[in-house]
Amino acid sequence: MLVLHTDSLQKYGLNRIFEFAKEAGYDGVEIGVDKNNFDTQNAEYIKALSDSYKLPIMAIHSPSNSTQKIVEHIINMAVFLECPVIVINPPKLTDFKFTRWLKKEGPLLRKKKDIQIALANAAGKTIFGFLPERAMNNVSDLKEFGMVSLDCSSTNSKKIDLIRFYENLKKLVVHVHLSNVHNHREYSLPNEGILPLESFLKKLKQNKYTGVISLRVRPNELMAGEDEKVVEQLKKAKKFIEEYYG
Repeated sequence: MLVLHTDSLQKYGLNRIFEFAKEAGYDGVEIGVDKNNFDTQNAEYIKALSDSYKLPIMAIHSPSNSTQKIVEHIINMAVFLECPVIVINPPKLTDFKFTRWLKKEGPLLRKKKDIQIALANAAGKTIFGFLPERAMNNVSDLKEFGMVSLDCSSTNSKKIDLIRFYENLKKLVVHVHLSNVHNHREYSLPNEGILPLESFLKKLKQNKYTGVISLRVRPNELMAGEDEKVVEQLKKAKKFIEEYYG
């Protein structure tokens, strides 16, 4: 299933994003929760949009710097929206309280709420040039957490081979943020760049991946502000994905 991540068009309101996704033929929407955008936190409003456009909410993505309270709210949103997956960004390295809570309660909440709670592989940023910015952001931690949302662009920032990374975690991958890296710019459209997305999509198909593929790119990649071109770019990305994944 191919869905549109709302961060890809974050300069638009949610209503317009749903409209673009529908017109371009996407199967659903992933909500990127933004602390400064109350619409992305309002499950009842999101459900009204979902019902109106007949586009299911297939994933909810936590903000970059989450807390226990935010994650609990997102889980409640997901239950209300009958959304199968929530994606959590790894905690800041110094956020020991949230890290402890997530390690302990994440797997328990997954079973209690009957929902897939996946940990994303974040970008490889460092503190002081050598300390990782994020906790729970290596292969061992992702395996221990038990469910993974694979972010293609983030593998490049950590200088990790995308195919090798996927092969190492494929049994745990329940969600994919699809994008490419073009002219050193991450979160570019998938149809042009240095990542081997053709091979990656073929691997997903070969392994009978049944999760969501979510297009997550920078708004200017979709020519945000020029509405007709937005739809054209979305359709172009969709065509590329269908060519290799179907």
